[in-house]
Amino acid sequence: MEYLDKLSNVSVLGAAGKMGSGILLLTALEMTDQSLRNPGKSFRLNAIDVSQEALDGLLKYVEKQARKKVEKKPEHYRSYFPGVKDEELPQRYVEAINKILFPSLQLSVAYDSYLIFEAVIENQDLKKKLLGDIDKNNPNKPWFFTNTSSIPIHLLNDALQLNGRILGFHFYNPPAVQKLVELITNEHNSAEMIAFAKEYAKNLRKIIVPSNDFAGFIGNGHFMRDALYGIKEAQKLASSMPLYEAVYAINKVSQDFMIRPMGMFQLIDYVGIDVVKFIMEVMNPYLENEDLHSDLLDEMMETGVKGGQNSDGSQKDGFLQYEKGRITGVYDLNSKSYVPLASFKEKVDAFLGEKPAAWKPWKEVNFSPDKKTLLDNYFAALRKADNTGARLAKAYIKNSCEIGKLLVDTGVANSAEDVNTVMLTGFFHAYGPINDYLKD
Repeated sequence: MEYLDKLSNVSVLGAAGKMGSGILLLTALEMTDQSLRNPGKSFRLNAIDVSQEALDGLLKYVEKQARKKVEKKPEHYRSYFPGVKDEELPQRYVEAINKILFPSLQLSVAYDSYLIFEAVIENQDLKKKLLGDIDKNNPNKPWFFTNTSSIPIHLLNDALQLNGRILGFHFYNPPAVQKLVELITNEHNSAEMIAFAKEYAKNLRKIIVPSNDFAGFIGNGHFMRDALYGIKEAQKLASSMPLYEAVYAINKVSQDFMIRPMGMFQLIDYVGIDVVKFIMEVMNPYLENEDLHSDLLDEMMETGVKGGQNSDGSQKDGFLQYEKGRITGVYDLNSKSYVPLASFKEKVDAFLGEKPAAWKPWKEVNFSPDKKTLLDNYFAALRKADNTGARLAKAYIKNSCEIGKLLVDTGVANSAEDVNTVMLTGFFHAYGPINDYLKD
């Protein structure tokens, strides 16, 4: 079946969720563009979720983003709507989307689809139930593209006897912005299915990195271990200072001294403490000689503090407290309250010491045309630095490198380049974890 035929009837499960809404938007734009280029073809996109209110919000989101897209490049759409004034193009494009987009609360609308994008919560039993129901009732033998970030694909394939009609197509959050997609395939996937996945990703202007079918894949394979290391380092520091001060210290080290866009505890909050804990639990049974578990995450969950985002995209409080995106406090498990940052920041900063003189903030480094020079100069200075912050950072960076090498050695990643691309593109790191910056 040709690309356009397979794309002619698509369903997105969990379409109104954090990941599903982005996948739905991207697919709606691609299908609408194809429908305008191929007026003789019919297209249908089913947006399936469990809440009508959420679906209503999804439609508003899609319309808003579609208008922005056309307003940004009206010249691209003039050929689709000859004779239409530029100011009328966004509305005409929205009308074209509305012709193919069908929101629904019923899973049965997917029974005619050729392609299913699955973006429901990371619950293996739920995924099996939904995909199994569709496959049992869909005569088209549809392809399933699952957005799971941690569950091995072969478990779903074998349990549902799909004979290779499922692959991992892992978007990064938010899908509409993030350029990275991890593609997880196996020997049972057809060449046609893999070719379609690559063409679809190319049309979305995504960067594909192949990952082999191991729990967590490359992205979470690195992130979960990197997070666990940071958590354990904070717990070690807590032998000589309150835990909330130690959390702040490691967050600062992993952001400032390591030149990352977020500190580790801020990143855990962004993903969600509950989500990080769950992914570790999914991965853990499949790992030999490792235990991806944190009692600190358990304690935070027991308090009901989970992090994550509000419906408007703002950050919920987690390990750290936020006000308009700024960190203002750190959670204290003893008092079950947030300790204001101003009450201890100066003391902990002095404990860590000054950053090397060659240091520049992540944003300046990451988007500089002289990024390599800035990094070379910084790491040359960091190697010589011997204060507490520098020592913690050097140990953290070396451990991050070892994690990356482990992913290659165990066959999760095909190469060091693939590991680095995931962390550079999916996590916006300024440098890949597998590097020689601290080589003796």
